[in-house]
Parts: sequence; structure tokens; C-alpha cells
Amino acid sequence: MKPIILTSPLQGWASPLEAVPDPVFAERMMGDGIAVDPTGDCLHAPCDAVVLSVHASGHAITLRTPEGAEILMHIGLDTVALGGRGFSPCVTEGASVQRLDPLIRFDLDLLVCEARAVITPVIVTNPERFTIVRRETGKLVGVGEAIMTLEPRDAADVAVVEGDTVRRTIVVPLVHGIHARPAARIGEIARKFVSEVKITKDEREGNVRSPVALMALGVKLGDEITLAATGPDAADALAAIGDLILGGMGEKAPAPTATSEFPREGGGPGAKNDGAAGSWAPASAGEQGARKPATTLPADGRLPGVTASPGIAIGQAGLFRLAEIAVTREGAGATAERAALDAALGLVADRLANKSATATGAERAILSAHTALLDDPTLTEDAHAAITQGDSAAYAWRTAIRAQADALRATGDARLAERADDMLDLERQVLRALAGEDLDERLSFPPGTILLADDLLPSHLLGLDTASIVGFCVERGGPTSHVAILAATMGLPALVAVGPALAEITAGTPLILDAGAGLLHVAPDAETQAAAQTAFDAQTERRRAALANAAQECRTQDGVWIEAFANLGSADDADAAVRNGAEGCGLLRTEFLFLERDSAPSVEEQTADYQRIADTLDGRPLIVRLLDIGGDKPAPYLPMAAEENPALGLRGIRVGLAHPEMLDAQLRAILAVRPAGQCRIMVPMIASLAELRAVRTALDAAAAAIGHTEHVALGIMIETPAAAVTADLLASEADFLSIGTNDLTQYALAMDRGNPAVASDLDGLHPAVLRLIARTCEGGAVHGKWTGVCGGLASDPLAVPILIGLGVSELSSAPALVPEIKALVATLTIDACRAHAAAAMNCISAADVRTLAREFRP
Repeated sequence: MKPIILTSPLQGWASPLEAVPDPVFAERMMGDGIAVDPTGDCLHAPCDAVVLSVHASGHAITLRTPEGAEILMHIGLDTVALGGRGFSPCVTEGASVQRLDPLIRFDLDLLVCEARAVITPVIVTNPERFTIVRRETGKLVGVGEAIMTLEPRDAADVAVVEGDTVRRTIVVPLVHGIHARPAARIGEIARKFVSEVKITKDEREGNVRSPVALMALGVKLGDEITLAATGPDAADALAAIGDLILGGMGEKAPAPTATSEFPREGGGPGAKNDGAAGSWAPASAGEQGARKPATTLPADGRLPGVTASPGIAIGQAGLFRLAEIAVTREGAGATAERAALDAALGLVADRLANKSATATGAERAILSAHTALLDDPTLTEDAHAAITQGDSAAYAWRTAIRAQADALRATGDARLAERADDMLDLERQVLRALAGEDLDERLSFPPGTILLADDLLPSHLLGLDTASIVGFCVERGGPTSHVAILAATMGLPALVAVGPALAEITAGTPLILDAGAGLLHVAPDAETQAAAQTAFDAQTERRRAALANAAQECRTQDGVWIEAFANLGSADDADAAVRNGAEGCGLLRTEFLFLERDSAPSVEEQTADYQRIADTLDGRPLIVRLLDIGGDKPAPYLPMAAEENPALGLRGIRVGLAHPEMLDAQLRAILAVRPAGQCRIMVPMIASLAELRAVRTALDAAAAAIGHTEHVALGIMIETPAAAVTADLLASEADFLSIGTNDLTQYALAMDRGNPAVASDLDGLHPAVLRLIARTCEGGAVHGKWTGVCGGLASDPLAVPILIGLGVSELSSAPALVPEIKALVATLTIDACRAHAAAAMNCISAADVRTLAREFRP
């Protein structure tokens, strides 16, 4: 059977069903499809069909195509209450219609005034027979323009009754497979039925009520799975769960090119995974020495790496390991052990809830993930079953959670491996609760520890006692990773991409970390130690003096004001920035509000977070970057296809423009912050003036909707070469320019910032990047607009004089580094910086620029 092409029945804005403010449609209770917000006044036939029914009120109609697909079109929301006013049906039940024939004429002005909304769902009401393999949303469509392609379900997708069990085999359309969010949604639906439902893949089985069990199956896009339901409502449970999966839950993959007559957008289902490559698990005593096969340390003990956060640290090696918590297997009776486990689970759940209430940014995301995993019924059921067999609560919990964590790791999926790490965090928390120990465990190391690990995730750093850690080195990673950003925020010297030789270093080995020079000295001799101590003492004195003078205005020696701002991700960051003398926030990252959750944050939730940060800054400027997510860091509730190269796909402002309702909510939240004018708005990943104009239009509409009349500065991030070379055009309408050097570097040098294989060459001081920065500053100056830097170069003391010489007048660095940046600027003159910058742009490599920068004397 050929695909069925449905064309738009209306002129208007096509949106995903999630945009419909009615759960009946948004949650696909009636079926799957899209919605159109009309600008015309006539509903047309989207295909050749027969009219099945016309609602008595004239506001809805259902068609059946020759292939049997049933299409419901419902004009507006709650329009049945109009009793037929404003609707004039042009056809009757049983009539045959052809594509584009008028079906219902309506009074759009009347609907706008009296209906709850005019957005019109176009629904396939028998999704058990037809799959939507292509849909067009996030754009204006005209009548007759293709919006959906349907294909009949595979013959395998038929329910089969075997005794009291009903089975159904389907092909999974979820672009990221069954990961945490879909697993949770499936479990939520399953709990509405009495019947037990299981999913089988490759002879492995998982109960659908358990998100962890489902994730452990490792179900990916295109996998064939079998659902089996047993019980009194088995058929209904099977239909609901099967349809939920086939509906895509907002994560449906686009159709292959061969099955689509529409222009293709973005990448296909074979998405490249550039996520974190490593994961951590507690090591038992027998595993302590088994990190990796040995390689050979350099004879001179000098291990090179890539600077993630500059500075000098002297100390001893600490390995990122957790000691096993000892447990006994034999229990004290099933009743007592079960009560002890339930009490411990309750304590941990209460702790997570209390901490979540005040947490922000990355910590909030991690706590949310832990809460969802702790609620998994399979874990408690397996633990209770082990207790019944005589095991202690602690032994039973460890056995249950490690079995699931191992299963997640066995999938080979980096996302699921991260969930396994979270489960092992929960293991420790519950075991400590059972032992009556403090749940707020900090991973302690001796003072002066330089932490060594194969890789680190942000969640790892959040659990460390950073008071005793003076720096860290990792084998993998890149200089622009989130861990590198956190290291700079905490003021910790750090190297990444050091390589596997790091694994040979044993705990307690003397180390010197010279992160600015990109070197780790292993077991240094006395002469090297003495030189490092002299440099460290000088660094410490510079920092002390810089902090003492941090409240002074940031000016060059010849009196030119360079704004010293800080990059923030939470109110705690804002507090640190103020204490370190920051004059404002040059970049507020808002994506932590949106990730690791099932739905976008509300306007009120966003406003509360932005207001808390604004209050902490006490009137200082706050530049809020609009949501910057995409294929490389997707939000599960946004229907975005997997991409072969996420860095070049749907990310940054492209996501906001594709989801205008979410962009509008964020703009309204920012506009609600008081005092008005403290917040400025910055648009990420701009590549054209058309994108800036679209955001300006959205901002004006949001302001008008809430009665906001004050001017709000709207600036842009320069992260693409396209934006840099057209900065003069963009500056004609942008209020300011801010350069994101991390992304600008990866795009200019065509090197993936998350790929350790090229990390050592990914340097923002490359002459090509410097020339793009110069071009940006020149373009902004044409229209009298200032240019700042909020990327990693603003935190690099070697780069600061060059940036100022190129024309940068605002530097937004990690909060801990603000005093040193201000102190450095005070030693500079504009003329010296300009001459230095000109020489840097004439170098032939980043290494030559860094050599030049180390020799520069202001």
C-alpha cells in the first residue's frame, strides 16, 4: 500500500500536538497527528475521502480515506459550547470529497473572541492501523501543503490471543530508544491497568512497571519488541501501551527519505553519540589496582594534557574511587528487615525532596533523576523477595540495584550507563540510611589532593569535598566540556585528555599540576618542586592581592573600562561572583532548568529562578542566554530527531524558533524579573539576521501580551563563523555582541569539542579564531555596539590581553577567576594590547600564539 499524503486543511501555523492546551489532544487520547493555528476561515479536505460524520455543532468532522485511515479535524477548543454559531458545514455524512474541497466554513473573528483557542487538531484516530512517518510542524503552511505522511502498520503489529495472554509485536519508532523518560511514561500508563504487561526483546524480558527493567533491555530505534499482557484488562492494557510507544511520546524518528515526499530536515536515525564516554562505579578492594593495562610513563615524568582551567597545584595523587560499604548477608527476620529497608527508602526519598526544593542548575537535574530511579517498583520488589529468602535489607538492596545497574551498562548506551552511575549513588545513600549514618556524604581526600580519574561527569564533581582537592586530571574529556566549565567555576586547575598513562600513577604519588602550561609532573625531583613552589607562592600572592582589590572597577592602566562579568548557572554562582567582585553576569546558562525532566518548566518556575539570581546580583546587569539545547543535549519532551552531527543540527535558537510556545514562555519569564531592565537577553547560535528578527518579533509579542513597556536589550552570541563575518550586519539590529569562543573555535577549526582525539588541537588562540574575533569587534564598532567574550578564552589569562587588543570591552569568566582577571587588566595599556593582538594574528599556530603570550610583558 502506498503512503498516504495529508495536506493542510487550513492556512496557518503548524504545531506538534503538544502545543494544544488540552490534554485530550496533547496526550494523544484521541489519536496522533498535528495541529494548525488558523489564519483562514475555511476547513478543506486534506485528501480524497468519504465523510464519516459531521458534528451536530458543525465544529468537527471525521473522514475516512480509501485505505481506511480515519481523520478527525476539530476546529478550535471547547467550540462545541458555541452550539453551531460561527460554523457552516459544506458537506454531509456519506459524501465523497476530493483533496482541497471545502468542508466547513467558520467565523474566525467569532472564534477568537469566544472560544478557548482556535488551534485545530488534525488527528489520525486509528493509529493502531496507520503510522505517521512524516509530519511538518513549526512553520507556516498553506492550504494544500503537505503536512503528514501515513503508512499502514506492519502486519506484525496485530494482537494475538494465546489463552489468557494477549501478545503484540511492534517496531520501536523512538529516536533515542526506550531510555529513562519513555520508560517512566510506559510505567505510568501500565499502573492504570490490573493486568501484568511485559516487553520482550531478543529473549530478554522486562516488566513495564519498572523503568529500570525497561531501560536494561537496551531497546533502540527500529528494534522489534513483543508486548505480552495477562489479566482481566489485558487487551486494553496492550493497546494503550503499544499505542503510546508507536505514538512516539514526542521522540519519534523522522521517516527514511525513501518513504517521504517532503524535503528532509536534519539527520536520520543513525545518530552519532557524542555524550560522555566514561562512567564510574565503586570498586571493591580486589579491584583497586585493576584500572587499565599499564602503559609507560614518560621517563622525565612529564605528562602533557589540555588546559581545562589554568593554575598551579602542588600535592599528591588521589584516585577517584569509593570504598565498598561492608554489609552482611544474613538478615534478622523478614519482617524486621523489610521494615528497615522501607524506612531507609523513605529517609532517602525525603532527603531528595527537601534538597530538590532549594536546588538549582545541575544539582536539581541530578536529584530529579535519583528520585525517579528510587521510585522504581522492580528495585523494591526484588529486594523484598531477597529479604523473604533470608537476606539482610542491606544485602538485598545492593543485590537488586547492582543487577539493574549491570544490565544498564551491558546495553552499551552512554546515556543508560550514566543512569547506572546514579543507581550506585542511590545504593550508597540507602545503605548509609540503613546503617544510621549521615546521608549527606562527602567524598573525602587528604588535603592537597590532585584528583586523577579516567573521566568525570558533573555529578561526580558535585559529590566531592572540594576543600581538600587542589586540582584534577582526567584521561579523556575536552577543554570545553561541562566538567571543564565546573572546574573553572570552582577555581580548580585542571587538565583533560591526558591519556591512559595517567592510570599508572598510584595514590599518594607527589604531583605538580601546571595546568596553564598543560603539564602534570609525576614524582618531580627537588629542583622541579622548588621551582613549582616559587611559582605557586607567587600565584597565591597574586590571588590574595587580586581578591583584596576585587571591589575596584575593572580598568586598564591607562583608564579604559573593561567590564568584568561572570558566567553563572545558579544563585550560588551569583553569590560567588558578587563576593569575587564581578560587575555583572555576562552569561546565565538556562539549560539546566530544562534538562532531566519530563516537561518544560513553567513561566512561574523560570521567573522564580531568574529572580533569585537577579536579587543575588543586587542590581548588577544580568544577561540571560535563551535556552541552548539540541541534538547534543536533548530535552526528552521536545520532538527532535537524532542527528548524525548534533553540532551542525537543530540546536541553540533554532530549537526556540521551532518551538515558539517554549520560546514565548522563557521570554515572558525573563520580562517578569524585577527591577525591569536588569535583565538583558542573549540569543545563542545566531547565523543570520532573519533569526535575530524572528526573536525580536517574539520578544515584542511577549512584552505586549504581559504589558511590559520598558526597553529590553537583545544581544546575540557570536558562535558561528557566519555570524562573525557578518557581525556588521547583525550589529545593525542587535544591542550587543558576545563571543562564545568554545563553539566558535570548534566551528572555525572543524573539530568536535567533545572528541578527545582532537582535544589537544582545539585551542581558541588559533590565529583563525582570533581573526574572527577581530572581525566581530570591528563589525560591532561600525554601529557603536560593544563586544564581549563569555567563552573559555575570557577565563584564560594568556588570552585576556589579546582579546582587549582586538577590541573586546567585556570579559565574562568563571566567578572564582574574576579577581585575577581584574588584576591583570589593571596592568595593561590599550596600545600594548593592540600591538600584541596584531602580532598574535600573524602567528601560524595556536602554539605559537601561546608562546608569544607567555613572553608578553605589559
